[in-house]
Amino acid sequence: MEVLGKSLLELKALVDEKKIKTEEIFHYFLQRIKKYDPKLKAFMTVVDRDRSGLPIAVKDNYCTKSVRTTASSKVLDDYLPQYESTVTEKLWKNGFSLLGKTNMDAWAHGASTETSDYMLTKNPWDLTRYPGGSSGGSAAALSAYLTPAAMGSDTGGSIRHPAAWCGVVGLKPTYGRVSRYGLISMGSSFDCPGPMTLTVKDNAYLLGLLAGKDRFDATTTNTAIPDYVKNLDTPQRFIIGLAESYFENVDNEIKSRLNQTITVLKKLGHQIKPVKILSPKYAISVYTVLQRSEVSSNLSRYDGVRYANGRHFFGAEAKRRTMLGTYSLSYGYYDAFYKRAQKVRTLVINNFLAIFRDVDLIIGPNTPVTALKIGEFEKYPFFGEIMDALNEPASVAGIPAISLPIGLDRQGLPIGMQIMGNYFREDLILNLAHQFEQETEFFGVIKKGIERYQ
Repeated sequence: MEVLGKSLLELKALVDEKKIKTEEIFHYFLQRIKKYDPKLKAFMTVVDRDRSGLPIAVKDNYCTKSVRTTASSKVLDDYLPQYESTVTEKLWKNGFSLLGKTNMDAWAHGASTETSDYMLTKNPWDLTRYPGGSSGGSAAALSAYLTPAAMGSDTGGSIRHPAAWCGVVGLKPTYGRVSRYGLISMGSSFDCPGPMTLTVKDNAYLLGLLAGKDRFDATTTNTAIPDYVKNLDTPQRFIIGLAESYFENVDNEIKSRLNQTITVLKKLGHQIKPVKILSPKYAISVYTVLQRSEVSSNLSRYDGVRYANGRHFFGAEAKRRTMLGTYSLSYGYYDAFYKRAQKVRTLVINNFLAIFRDVDLIIGPNTPVTALKIGEFEKYPFFGEIMDALNEPASVAGIPAISLPIGLDRQGLPIGMQIMGNYFREDLILNLAHQFEQETEFFGVIKKGIERYQ
C-alpha cells in the first residue's frame, strides 16, 4: 500500500480499517529516516522499541522515560529521564509510539537550529539553507515526510518560524492550554508545547488529545476543551484583522503572497479589517529581557552532580543569554530592565485584548524573509529576535497562533502566514486555517515538499 504523503489521520483510518499494521508504518518511516536523514540531520535519536502505535517524532526537549533527552546540549549528553512529560504520556496513551527525538537549537536558544551542540539540521527544500528554529529538526523531518507528525515547542516563535521556512502547519496554543510538565524549560512564562503537522485536521486532532488541566503544571487551566476536529465541519465567517505594523521590513514576495491570501479569504466570505497592533519592536524588547532573565534562572539548576555534565559544557549562546538575564535581574538593574519589561508586556496584552473586541482573528506574516543561507546567522546580532520579530508579540501576550504555508517564492522556498486568536480560541484559528486549506491546498506547498523525497 502506498503510504507516501498520507496524513496522520489518513494513516490512523487505514490502521482502524485493518488495511495496514502500525508495524508496517513504523518500518516505512524508519527506512525513510535511514535513507534521507544522513543529509538532513533532523533526528538526534531514532527509537525502535515499540511499534504498537502510530509513529510520531518529538523535539528533544521533551522528557521521555529511559530515552536519551539532551535538549541538543552536551550538558545533558547522557541524560536519561526517569519520567515522561505530560505531552508524551498523553501521546502514548492515545495510540502513538515514539519514532525519534529531533534536533533543535540547544536549550531552544535560537531560530536556525545552528546552536545545537551536535549538528546543523538542513532545510529539506534547499540543503544549503536553515530550517528555522528552535524546532528545526521537527519541521525538517515532517517536511521531508520522515514522520507523519511531530511535536515542537514555541517560546518566541520556535514552532511557527520553522513551520514557515519548511512549509508545514505549526500551532502555538494559548499559554497554559497544553501542559509544560516534562518540557525542559527555556522561558517558563512563554513556553508552549504544540503540534506540527501536514494538515490542519491533524493539528486539531493532536491538540484535542494534548489540551487540558494537568496537576503537575499549575499554569494549565480548566477552560473547556471543544471538539477541535468536529468544529472544522462547519465553516464560520469571521472579521479578520490585518496586522499592518507586521508588514514593515518584510520581503516583497511575502507581502505579495499575503495579498493573494487576503483575496482568497474575501472570496470565502470573510471581512478584512486593518488593525493597529503595537509595533513588534516593543514585544522584541520585552521578550529579550524577560526570556533571558528566565533562562538565567532555569539553567542554574544544571550541574554535573544532578545531570550528565558540568556547566562548562554550555555553548556560547546559552552563556550569552545567561549573562544578559543575570544582569537584568541584578541589584540596581531589576527596576530598569525586568520590572519595566513586565509593564510593557501588560501593554502588549491589553493591546491584543482591545483589538479582539473588534475582530475575531488577526492575520499577518510570521517571518520577514524566507529561509536564509547557512552562515548568514553570524551576520545578525540577536538573529533569533530579528527572525522571530513577528512571532514574539503573540508569545509575549500568550495568545494562540498558527503558521500555514501560502506559496513559494522565486527561489522555490516556502512562505508562511500566521493566524492569531484570542485566548483559548484555537477553535476559531483552526476553523479558518482549515477553510483556507480546503480552498487552496496550501497552493501545493506541502505536496511539493514531500514529492522531493519520494
